[in-house]
Amino acid sequence: MDLPTLAAHAADTLDGLAAGSRFASPVPRLSVFRSTAPTALTPDLYEPVVCLILQGHKETTFGGSTLHVGPGQALLVSHHMPVSARIVTATPDEPYLSLVLRLDLALLRSLSVEVRDGSDARGPALGAAVQQPDPRMVDALGRYLTMPDDDVERRVMGPLLLRETHFRLLMAPHSGMLRRLLRPDSHASNVQRAIARIRQDYRSPLVVPSLAREVGMSASSFHKHFREITSSTPLQYHKELRLLEARRLLGSGEHTVTNVAYDVGYASPNQFSREYARRFGVPPREHLPSTATG
Repeated sequence: MDLPTLAAHAADTLDGLAAGSRFASPVPRLSVFRSTAPTALTPDLYEPVVCLILQGHKETTFGGSTLHVGPGQALLVSHHMPVSARIVTATPDEPYLSLVLRLDLALLRSLSVEVRDGSDARGPALGAAVQQPDPRMVDALGRYLTMPDDDVERRVMGPLLLRETHFRLLMAPHSGMLRRLLRPDSHASNVQRAIARIRQDYRSPLVVPSLAREVGMSASSFHKHFREITSSTPLQYHKELRLLEARRLLGSGEHTVTNVAYDVGYASPNQFSREYARRFGVPPREHLPSTATG
């Protein structure tokens, strides 16, 4: 399946929903996105995904790096990454369209055991990169997206097509970071375990030397490889997680600014407000719904 055909199928998937729908998840782990206009730069936390752009252009910034992704290109994210992203090119006549596949790391690990073919794992260490996807992976994604609406076929063929898509991704020429990530003794794998710990305990103060020891690295090596992969330091990453969660809580309208500050781990609401305004450009009260106070 070529890119224009896949784009037409993705548009059809959304056209079958309510008018103006921008998002659909027709099959497990795969989502279709559409936008008819550019969007503002929005903070988010990306999980491991591959995002294939079908139409339009997207920009993703993390740490000190900015990636530009256009039609026919894929953004591969191997680690959980705090980012700011926006759609740059989109119109009503030619909307932005993308497919996002949430990666199943357990499935990738099982495949990596079966395909030990001597391929190396060289390439950029960054945890997010733009790729030119293998046409066979695009075809597998297309066949997964367009499975017939039949319970038996989806139950039998769905897992096989999902497995094929992960296999094609793992075997692609630019899969070096994924291959490193799947090696239990690699720096990429150590950083992944550290990120999981930070995400689990983001409300607690971060002691970098202790975390480095926990994942089996020296403090200097841990800091170096963490920054190479995430484009931020462990402390910056920790702070970003706190502020992203704070923004989510404020938007719910169920908490005051002071309560949110304490809930995400700040000892001082004043410090929280300063760091929030520095990160998002406005004080936290600006992200409260109009009915909330605090």
